[in-house]
Amino acid sequence: MLLNSNGNFTDKVAFVTGAANGIGRATALAFAREGANVVVADISEQGNQETVRIIEELDGRAGASLLPKAIAIRCDVTRAEDVKAALDKTIETFGRLDFAFNNAGVEQKIAATADLTEEEWDRIVNINLRGVFLCLKHEIPLMLKQGGGAIVNTSSGAGVKGFKGQAAYVAAKHGVVGLTKAAALDYAAQNIRINAVCPGIIDTPMMDRFSGGTPEGRERVISQEPIGRMGQPEEIANAVVWLCSDASSFAIGHALVIDGGQTV
Repeated sequence: MLLNSNGNFTDKVAFVTGAANGIGRATALAFAREGANVVVADISEQGNQETVRIIEELDGRAGASLLPKAIAIRCDVTRAEDVKAALDKTIETFGRLDFAFNNAGVEQKIAATADLTEEEWDRIVNINLRGVFLCLKHEIPLMLKQGGGAIVNTSSGAGVKGFKGQAAYVAAKHGVVGLTKAAALDYAAQNIRINAVCPGIIDTPMMDRFSGGTPEGRERVISQEPIGRMGQPEEIANAVVWLCSDASSFAIGHALVIDGGQTV
């Protein structure tokens, strides 16, 4: 069943960063199922190619007759030249950019604020916040040229609440929410809608690294979730596609928390 009952993704183009696995991959697949052409962008070339392969395998399945093309592009979101080149390739290949999901991010090693190294602070902020800014900076002009578009940025439950031992991550993710709100106001009148998603504990490779990947580690993080389980990447992907669809046409600058009740 398609999510976008009130909008048309066919022949549109979606650019997804951090698409080699987890939430990014699930969202790239969700866009493809809706009929959009997809640009899969990540620093992991192997993961990129695997995401494209999975999208291509969808072709011919029941209900998938309109599935589009997907291309993989290596992109380090901390490098402006990488971001610009990836978007230039998007336009060269498909001629347009309709949707962007600025999702690339990394987890922080647990450390009290005064014990956090400057190198770790810079790493987290550069990827999780500066990377979103660079994507917006190069996506928005392309959308302005064609008369509009929709962008979703990945923040976190840590973008609306503090977490012990996570100063850099919390600061960066709060920053994404603020950046989203400011940018949304800058371009709302020009038909570019910018929103954010704030996932809770989602069952991804990133969460495996954070929890140590052990049953005990997983139980430790699951214990923070009132719903009693981790979320699935597809649950976030569904929200991203909705935020890009005509069904959410009045949503501007919103930070949509999807976290099983963790931050309530």
